[in-house]
Amino acid sequence: MELRIPTLEQLQTVYNSDMKSAFPAAELKPLSAIQRMWREQRYKPYCLFDGDDIVGECFLWLGHPGWALLDYLCVSRRARNAGLGALILAKLREVEPGTVVFGEAEAPEHAPDPAMAERRLGFYARNGLQTAGYDTEVFGVHYKTLYLADHKVEDAALMAEHDFVYRGSFTPEKYAKYVRIPYDPAKAPGEQVAWDQ
Repeated sequence: MELRIPTLEQLQTVYNSDMKSAFPAAELKPLSAIQRMWREQRYKPYCLFDGDDIVGECFLWLGHPGWALLDYLCVSRRARNAGLGALILAKLREVEPGTVVFGEAEAPEHAPDPAMAERRLGFYARNGLQTAGYDTEVFGVHYKTLYLADHKVEDAALMAEHDFVYRGSFTPEKYAKYVRIPYDPAKAPGEQVAWDQ
């Protein structure tokens, strides 16, 4: 199996078949936003190919050189429970050597399905991701911050890159309304809204 960039047509197919069924509206970017960011060289929508068949996705939202936000990790419904999520992360390390990949996983204490959120965090920990010392809130969803790197990354550096990714994509007004880096547990949670609000 190979992790590589799909064609535009393949991206549209996996978005409609895999991404829409795997992610709630508050967490899923519109396909047009992904395509625009890809054209602007701020996004890499990797797909796991088994021959000509795509069995999973691993989309990176690019920051400064050497930094990327793991925007989505998804295994096709028909290929789940075969270790492909772990394989995608292993192959990601191969195709992005030296890149600090950071991401967000829903915090169990505010997740609609806390047990599933705990399992997801366990999966990431088993596959080498470390938990950062800060959480985030994006579009009303509270996340734990994780990262994959071959060295310890200080929270201040990680937070700066995390902030850079979102500030570079949103207007100041949208950022102020929908993004909290770091998450402040003393503040009331924001309203959960779709990504393209």
